[in-house]
Amino acid sequence: MAVIHIIDTHFGDGGKGKIVDILAQNADAIVRYHGGNNAGHTVKNEFGTFPLHLVPCGIFNQNALACITDGVVIDLEVLGDEIDMLLRVLPDFTKRLLISPRAHIIMPYHKVLDRLYEEAKGDKKTGTTGRGIGPCHADKVSYNGIRLCDLEDVEMFENLLRTQLTLKNRIIVALGGAELDFMVVREEILRNYERIRAYVKEPFSRIHDLLMVPNKNILLEGAHGVFLDTDWGTYPYVTASSIVPGNINGGAGIPTRYLTDIVGVVKAYTTRVGAGPFPTELDDEIGDRLRKNGNEYGTTTGRPRRCGWLDLELLRFSVKLCGITELAVMKLDVLGGLDSIRVCVGYKLDGKSVCYEEITTSDLARVEPIYQEFPGWGFDSSTRGITNLCDLPHNAYDYLCFISNFVRVPIQFVSTGPARNETIILPSNSSLFKFRKKS
Repeated sequence: MAVIHIIDTHFGDGGKGKIVDILAQNADAIVRYHGGNNAGHTVKNEFGTFPLHLVPCGIFNQNALACITDGVVIDLEVLGDEIDMLLRVLPDFTKRLLISPRAHIIMPYHKVLDRLYEEAKGDKKTGTTGRGIGPCHADKVSYNGIRLCDLEDVEMFENLLRTQLTLKNRIIVALGGAELDFMVVREEILRNYERIRAYVKEPFSRIHDLLMVPNKNILLEGAHGVFLDTDWGTYPYVTASSIVPGNINGGAGIPTRYLTDIVGVVKAYTTRVGAGPFPTELDDEIGDRLRKNGNEYGTTTGRPRRCGWLDLELLRFSVKLCGITELAVMKLDVLGGLDSIRVCVGYKLDGKSVCYEEITTSDLARVEPIYQEFPGWGFDSSTRGITNLCDLPHNAYDYLCFISNFVRVPIQFVSTGPARNETIILPSNSSLFKFRKKS
């Protein structure tokens, strides 16, 4: 039995969807356990290209369960649209897609409040996606949330909605917004609930049945990135949920003792969407080149991503915090054609060497990255589509060696293009493998 957790080691958008899609081919269940539709995982396979925000990327394995557990906050319209999109290319998956009735619903007033809160902050905006994620989580922990199971009793739902609209409309009006109408909200929620109702079945027992059976594989699909974690990230420029693997207990009902592997997904360079400190950001022609060649635009918002050199200080921290056992290095091909490549190996603050865990978010905005420089390799497409480690340019190989040896974690996957088959996959029996210098 294997329980594998996929986690982004930086600020999200690292390419988790592709790795989940690959590993899901041998999984018996794929579990999305936190976040909401502020996450976006893009899958490119034989069926086409699919931007997924709520449905687990492993849905394309037609022999596996796809579970959305209680830790996810759900926009009913978005989920319904995703299901409709997938049904055009996949057979009916009513028996395979399981959505926890304990999951909280993103209500229309959450989206309104998200926007109004950001506007009220002026130039101090957090840079949220505006999807209502934060306000929904706030309601969840302040006992004001509405869950999927609440919609099964229409009278109970109406009572809950009246109470919440009374509260929320006061805040909305105070912030300069227009009151929401009870009947409009009611009809919207119930209409969209009917679109997904057939899939609302608690996955807890099915997941635990698999945990008890040898040779079964469960894949945990993390969202966002370590430095968007509410506690360990660059607060307040974070998301509203816990990213770290320990959250699988609360978000999916899986005790952490079952975890066997934690795959850290890291781009060959670093990107970030929205506000917040970014020590290695490149506001120049190289940053523009990375954005263009890497198609660095948010799956969820379409916003251009900020681009910079790979930050190994952040990767070092992620490895320690999450217990990462292997790495997936993504978008190596995007670095092709550069004369030289820099990697951040540490920080200086006011002339003193510091670690991420020793400083605050405001300090992180002031640090001076310590760089190590590497020679580039070949032309733009020199690594595109390579599937064999031995076919990599020598300098690209050395670059990977350095990453692995710096954080003392083996590399298991190297992505050389967006498609599933554009990947170097090391044999599973080489789990202790570390990149070494070519002779």
